[in-house]
Formats: sequence, structure tokens, C-alpha cells
Amino acid sequence: MGFIDSIKELDTQLFLFLNSKHNSFFDFLMYWASNKYTWIPLYLFFAYFCFKHFGKRIWVVMVATLLLIVLSDQISNRVFKNNFLRFRPCHNILLEPQVHLNGECGGTYGFVSSHAANTFALAMFLSLLFYKRIKHFGVYIFVWASFVSYSRIYNGVHYPADVAVGALLGMVIGGIIFKVYQMMNNKLIS
Repeated sequence: MGFIDSIKELDTQLFLFLNSKHNSFFDFLMYWASNKYTWIPLYLFFAYFCFKHFGKRIWVVMVATLLLIVLSDQISNRVFKNNFLRFRPCHNILLEPQVHLNGECGGTYGFVSSHAANTFALAMFLSLLFYKRIKHFGVYIFVWASFVSYSRIYNGVHYPADVAVGALLGMVIGGIIFKVYQMMNNKLIS
């Protein structure tokens, strides 16, 4: 067994262990944690928060946020999923009987998790944006991103590596877009 095969086997075993730890309360909670519409009130709160801190310049923050979500979503889908072609656990015929599927399986391929990429991109961007303004904001938002991302493993639609690499991708994109935001903001001020 080669190195990559060993990593995949470890990833599969970790997935099966984590995915097997379920009950009716967490089935309900994790189902809704993965639903993108569940978080609309939180996103509206973030928008309000940005407006409160940046006033009329909120449009720069919103443009940067839109850009980072589009980039993280498209890169995770078009670059990763369409090239790596790694079946989601719930689409893997060898694992299917062992997977606790909590909801719908989703698309055929899962590497990397777009939920993880998107939430971690937003978490990185907003934590950098509010780093000096709000104590512990970064901790809270990364806990939220981790919770949403973990729900993907719990629900049976992603391996841990899908989530980990998606989170890393999202943080890189969030950091880059924050630098772009700073450059845009500096040009508007001068």
C-alpha cells in the first residue's frame, strides 16, 4: 500500500468512526447546520455589524465578501471536485452500507468540501476585518465554521480530509481577499 492509499485508508477509518457517532438530537442539529438557508440570519447580522462599523463603506466589504464566496465555491467545485473525482462517502459503493446518511448525499464528488471552503473563507476574512475591533471575534467565527464543516462529516457527505483541505483552501482565499480589500480600501481613502 502506497503513501496516498494509506492516507485514504486512514481518512476512511476516521470518517467511519466520526460518522457512526450519531443520535436523533444530533441528526436534527447537524442536518440544519449543513443547510445554507439556516445561516441567513447570521449573515444578516454580519452585514449589520459591518454597516455599524464601516457605514457607507460597507459596499467595499460586501464586494470583497461576494468575491471570496464566489472564488471559494468555484475553486472548490471546478478546480478540486472536477479534477480529483473522489466519490463522496455516501456515493462510494464499498462504504454506502456503513454510512449514516443524514439528509441528501449531494453531488457525486466531494474533495474538497465547498461548505468548509466557503465558511472558512468567510471566517478568515471577517476575523481579519474585526481583529482589532472585537475581542475574541475570530475564535467565535472559527468555531462556527468548524461546526458547519463537521456537520458535513456527521451527515455522511464528506471525509475528514475533504473538510480539512476545504478549510485550508477557504482560509487562504479569505486571507488573499482581505489583502485585496485592504488595497481597495486604501485606494478609496487616498
